[in-house]
Amino acid sequence: MRRLLIVSWSTVGLLALLPASGAAAVELPVRKAGLWEMKVVSTDSPSPDMTMQQCTDETTDKDMSTAMSPMAKQICSKQDIQKTATGYVTDSVCGMAGITVKSRAEITGDFNSAYTVKSTSHSEGGIAGAPRDTTTTIEAKWIGACKADQKPGDIMMPGGMKMNIKDMEKLKALIPKK
Repeated sequence: MRRLLIVSWSTVGLLALLPASGAAAVELPVRKAGLWEMKVVSTDSPSPDMTMQQCTDETTDKDMSTAMSPMAKQICSKQDIQKTATGYVTDSVCGMAGITVKSRAEITGDFNSAYTVKSTSHSEGGIAGAPRDTTTTIEAKWIGACKADQKPGDIMMPGGMKMNIKDMEKLKALIPKK
């Protein structure tokens, strides 16, 4: 259950990075196809640091934005992305299971070899009810071609757990409808 919660809140964090739909929306670049390693380090969080790998291609990155954008619209009341001189800045407000998370992320890098996401978030609500501030850094680097047993969308989590981002329909069922 704890791992599911970590994955669920990681998903909320990823949703906050997706572009809001609309003609004027700023979109994040598509990552280079292949295997990406993502090291996630959080401070002041009960979630342990973790390193995961994702196999991706251009179609999967684009599909992820298209498929997850409706889910993000459902749980996020605010999703703003701005292009800056050094990358991108996102501001979001998302809620799930009685918890509201306000986040700001700064994204830098080239999306071909490496990028970094530094985010700060403030959450309120939930079982504990006490407000919590968290700083998370995602350091992503391209490590080469996907392995022979991997297909685009596969995410290899710590402990050997493997899931495919294209199966997000299953996660949608976990999100309460407003």
